[in-house]
Amino acid sequence: MATQPLQQSPYPVQFSVDYPDRDLNRVTTAFRIFTVIPIAIVIGTVAGGTWEYSYPNGTTAVAAGAGGLLFFGPLLMILFRQKYPERDLNRWLPLVKWLLAIPHYIVLFFLYIAVLIVVIVTWFAILFTGRYPRGMFDFVEGVIRWHNRVVGYALTLVTDQYPPFRLAP
Repeated sequence: MATQPLQQSPYPVQFSVDYPDRDLNRVTTAFRIFTVIPIAIVIGTVAGGTWEYSYPNGTTAVAAGAGGLLFFGPLLMILFRQKYPERDLNRWLPLVKWLLAIPHYIVLFFLYIAVLIVVIVTWFAILFTGRYPRGMFDFVEGVIRWHNRVVGYALTLVTDQYPPFRLAP
């Protein structure tokens, strides 16, 4: 009697990017570092955060970003209605999910450092060779996939399934 290998069911949060299997434009790659400026400005305006400035006359000005407040609505909906829009989720699990995700945050912290180094090396590789090294592409894609799974589980609360500790799909 033959046994079937266990098939892993796909995780509810999916992420995939097609590998650019072609020569890349070196000039646009060289200047791509400057395109992050407007993106950083937009992210800075919607990210949660508080900025404080004290004037010399003793008054203080405070500004708060809206992004940090956007999770309260879905959290309250889950607690009181036991539903995320169109999804049935455990009522009290969101309070625990943030703690359960701590091991992922620790591993991801070190993976983010590695991704930063890999992206810088990749930038130079594309400048000199015109190609994105496949192994580096797969690593960065895997870290982003892992990050999205943890965010889907602990922050956006779209699933109760604990995310796997792996870069692969």
